[in-house]
Amino acid sequence: MTELKIREIPDEKPVKMTVALPADLHSDLLAYAALLSGSDGAVDPARLVAPMLRQFMMSDKAFARARRKEKGVSSGK
Repeated sequence: MTELKIREIPDEKPVKMTVALPADLHSDLLAYAALLSGSDGAVDPARLVAPMLRQFMMSDKAFARARRKEKGVSSGK
């Protein structure tokens, strides 16, 4: 199987959010879900959005620095 960054989808209580995706991004999301599904059955492409966003934000070093700085200010450090 292809080494995808998203390997499994955590079962978490979701917060509903509606977004509009460009057609090409939606097509890529469907293809990613198909690759992830393999022979195990279909993965709902909408369930990939949260893990993908999480992965993106965790990999963004500038975001991590800003969050650490923000937490330091809000906790009085």
